[in-house]
Amino acid sequence: MTVLVYADERFALHDTGPFHPERPDRLHAVTDGLVLAGVDDDVERVIARPATDEELFRVHPEAFVRGVEAFCRSGRTHLDADTVVSSASADLARLGSGAGLDAIERLRSGDADAAFVAPRPPGHHATASRAMGFCLYNHVAVAAAALAAAGERVAVIDVDAHHGNGTQHAFERDPSVLYVSTHQFPYYPGTGGAGEIGVEEGRGATVNVPLPAGSGDEEYTGVFERVLVPVARCYAPQAILVSCGFDAHRDDPLASMEVTRAGFLAMARIVRSLAEELCGGRVALVLEGGYAESGLREGTSAVLEALLEPARAVPDPR
Repeated sequence: MTVLVYADERFALHDTGPFHPERPDRLHAVTDGLVLAGVDDDVERVIARPATDEELFRVHPEAFVRGVEAFCRSGRTHLDADTVVSSASADLARLGSGAGLDAIERLRSGDADAAFVAPRPPGHHATASRAMGFCLYNHVAVAAAALAAAGERVAVIDVDAHHGNGTQHAFERDPSVLYVSTHQFPYYPGTGGAGEIGVEEGRGATVNVPLPAGSGDEEYTGVFERVLVPVARCYAPQAILVSCGFDAHRDDPLASMEVTRAGFLAMARIVRSLAEELCGGRVALVLEGGYAESGLREGTSAVLEALLEPARAVPDPR
């Protein structure tokens, strides 16, 4: 089992200041998670490559990309009240999207079985033409768009405590990309109600399962077993991408969920097993949120453990 890990130290150069929750220490906590799981020697560490213009432009218009680049070069720091950048941030966001793209290319070629990508800044709130929620470019959307352009059916599973509004909007009209999200609701960014199921030809390819504050391992694994498994089997993707936020962890300072390491491990095992059953094991997990170092360490160690152990049978819906 070859598992790729993209935790490039250059991502620490995205400088958000000493008090911002999306800070460089998050990357170090991810690295600590590899050690905690005892898998640092069992994974292949990969240096990310930047996404090309053509790859970014599948999701983000050229004018938006150039605007982000110019803003970061200008020395200004706040794209909005939450989204802080430094001079290197646009280049690092491009590197984050490139890491996801490199991962799916290696999975498609058979060079690897699974991948875990830990970019900074994160991505799933970024819409086609708006940076928001700490995010500049939408890494998972860029990877999914590349797979869709190659004629593949893609499932995107989003477990961040915040709804991935940017990813949903990118594909809400596209039946070739299934988007399934479970998240705290009501909560930022205010989207992700159960009635949001896609638009026009994409109707039915968006599945939102909002959960109340205080939900934990039982609620999350229940959603995976009773909703994700049958939906994914019906859709039959050729690749699975996961927006892997760890801010549903019980220690997270921004969200109000109660997931433990055991919960993340259970969810990751289901995703791994679905990938084995449906698409030859091809799955790439891309870090989104998670602002407690304990949550990042435990979440990272849990998902890497699930990726490296022998696959289990997918539980039948209860």
